[in-house]
Amino acid sequence: MSTDTKFILKYEHGGVRNLSYETLQDNSGKLQKEMSRKALLGSTVGTIIEWYDFFLYATASALIFPKLFFPTTDPYMATILSFATLATGFLARPLGAAIFGHFGDRIGRKNALVITLWIIGISSTLIGLLPTYNTVAIWAPIMLITLRILQGIGVGGEWAGAILLSMEWGNRKKKGFSASIPNAGVGAGMLLSSGAVGLCISLTGDSFYVWGWRIPFLISFILLIAGVIIRKRITETPSFQRVTEGNQVAKTPILEVLKHYPKQILFVGMAKFSEHIPNSVFSIFMISYVTGSFSISPSYMVNLNTFTSFLMCFTIPFFGYLSDKVGIKRLYMTGIIANLIWVFPYIAFINTKAPIIIAIATIIFVFTHNVQAGAQPALVAQAFPARLRYSGAALGTQVASVFAGGIAPMVCAYLIHSTGTLYSIGVYVAVAAIIGSIGTAFLKNLSSNSVTNTKEDHLGSLNTNVNS
Repeated sequence: MSTDTKFILKYEHGGVRNLSYETLQDNSGKLQKEMSRKALLGSTVGTIIEWYDFFLYATASALIFPKLFFPTTDPYMATILSFATLATGFLARPLGAAIFGHFGDRIGRKNALVITLWIIGISSTLIGLLPTYNTVAIWAPIMLITLRILQGIGVGGEWAGAILLSMEWGNRKKKGFSASIPNAGVGAGMLLSSGAVGLCISLTGDSFYVWGWRIPFLISFILLIAGVIIRKRITETPSFQRVTEGNQVAKTPILEVLKHYPKQILFVGMAKFSEHIPNSVFSIFMISYVTGSFSISPSYMVNLNTFTSFLMCFTIPFFGYLSDKVGIKRLYMTGIIANLIWVFPYIAFINTKAPIIIAIATIIFVFTHNVQAGAQPALVAQAFPARLRYSGAALGTQVASVFAGGIAPMVCAYLIHSTGTLYSIGVYVAVAAIIGSIGTAFLKNLSSNSVTNTKEDHLGSLNTNVNS
């Protein structure tokens, strides 16, 4: 029997501590890589499913829900009300962050993430089964909002856990890249949702607004089952294992992180503004605005979103990789400046009403946004020590998301309705960039004491269960 085989057998039966440190060093490399791959796959697949459901709802709120759930109002109010249901999910996110931040820092990242996936997937599936306003009147939007709130609670606890699972199992010298991979799942989720909606529009034709729109939501259940199976095979992270072994698990993580690191939470939220608002503008609001104001079909904008989502799958990990080379905070600030420079030319190109010009402007905007999206996960995760990292990262990002993403489409619709110019949105994005730059500048890296390379940490990172 080989040394590796003996090591794994002893490892599986809890005999790790009887092995010498030299033996652990010899065998831990393969084990670390195996666990890292499982964590990367599980966190990314779950994130893809999460954002598939999220962007599916966002697309539906721009194209479908105003017609089917708010048909008695004028077009402007129908759009506002539809985007309001989108916002309710964001309002629920801080609650999800508090709940799953607590469990993520108490019972582990993996267990919290399995629960969030169930909540998101079931809620999305049930939306596909809802009766419309013409069938049950006011009960239709009430049920829609209820399911959207549940979806928001799940999403509120998902993102932070996914990036921690990947980063804490990844190479400590490649935190930016490891944490960015699940964030690329945002692009993959957008790609799947946009592709599903575009395909259903093409296949169902005039029936899309009758029953075809339900198909992408019902597909969520299939994705849910696949995601849960993959996630259950993941092992808990070394960082959390070290916290439990050292009896450092916080009794009330949310209260402790609010007490000891309130400024870090605030600065994380401010940094989130400069990334999330531009994303809401080009991926949600502009679909509704362009199709409603110009002679451009919904399928064209959905297909454009599909293509930009495809780009996100590659550019986000690239910028995550680059952040490890040039500095995570430095790259994030570069992304903020790039967004600030490009936003007004972007608005000017949108105003041309030319489909190809709009497509080029949007693609460039996606690139400037993705500079931040690649660096943001590690930037946020490093802002808190391991024992409070899930709670801090979740709370900081999800409270900000209420204002940065939840109300952004409504704010955009209001600004155009009030000012009559699309450039008011440019000002909105510019203000978000300024807020984000201030928050990023003051944000500190507090992870150095919780992710080290000492002998004890190395041994602790192996005290996990391969078969869990």
